[in-house]
Amino acid sequence: MMQNKPKNRVAAVVVTYNRLELLKKCVASLQEQTAPCDVLIVDNASTDETSQWLKLQTSIAFRNTGSNLGGAGGFNYGMRWAVEAGYDYVWVMDDDTLPKTNALERLLDADEILKGNYGWLSSVALWTDGSECRMNRQKLKKNNCEYGSLLKDGLVQAEQATFVSLFLPAEKICRFGLPIKEFFLWGDDIEYTRRIAVRGNMMGYVVRSSQVVHATRNNMGSNVARDSIERVERYFYSFRNEVYLYRQEGFKGRMHCAVKRCQDFFRIVCYGKPKGIRFRVLFCGIRAGWSFSPEVEYLEKYTKRMLTENMEKQGN
Repeated sequence: MMQNKPKNRVAAVVVTYNRLELLKKCVASLQEQTAPCDVLIVDNASTDETSQWLKLQTSIAFRNTGSNLGGAGGFNYGMRWAVEAGYDYVWVMDDDTLPKTNALERLLDADEILKGNYGWLSSVALWTDGSECRMNRQKLKKNNCEYGSLLKDGLVQAEQATFVSLFLPAEKICRFGLPIKEFFLWGDDIEYTRRIAVRGNMMGYVVRSSQVVHATRNNMGSNVARDSIERVERYFYSFRNEVYLYRQEGFKGRMHCAVKRCQDFFRIVCYGKPKGIRFRVLFCGIRAGWSFSPEVEYLEKYTKRMLTENMEKQGN
């Protein structure tokens, strides 16, 4: 049996990098939840005053990764930490996520309704003005009729979601592995949620009554043609990672990816200024994606332990 099991069943894993003021607001929101959770902060080697502030906190746990692992590496690190620490559930988010007071309680209600028969749960993400946050829009399953009875409970089946308030049992992390840390930025959450819901056939759900505010600078979403020039280089990771992702989903996935990249091409033609660097990032990312082959990490030791515990629970 698991030893030294945490008092609270849920670990809220927050990845942060050089955004101390937003981190403070995120932590305050987590500490005000109507359902208790432990707060685990993964500091991606921030160079501002984040480390000094964290050292003064007595009600939260934190670890410094020693180098900037990117969002993907940070979530890989944090989810591993939470599972190895013995938490039953892991609730992940960025440092600019501000959960409403009952967000976690509503996720736990959904877990109870579904009796654990799901891959992950995702909150509704709003922007700072109360409108939908475009970059965190989940991809819903086209046909929800089969599970129409759940609609009355505000549960909608979905195939992909982001790491802005994603909730899942530790057992699912053991079964499906960790986020791919080599993604570094962009697409790690889409690959992970699709790995579970689409390729793993363990459906995810949007919990409409669970809401968070995603305090991004704007609500435009990501667009390589219109984004500011200082951010364009980051899109390399998006294009590379998406090519890898949809390679895993056969012909249909590859065609979907091809259509998306054609859309990016024509957006740059129509709106991109300057165009040269945007085309370079697009083509370099696509080319890199065809040879990009990272391996999924599994927590074998803890997977065996989880299976043993589940068998014991069923025997009681």
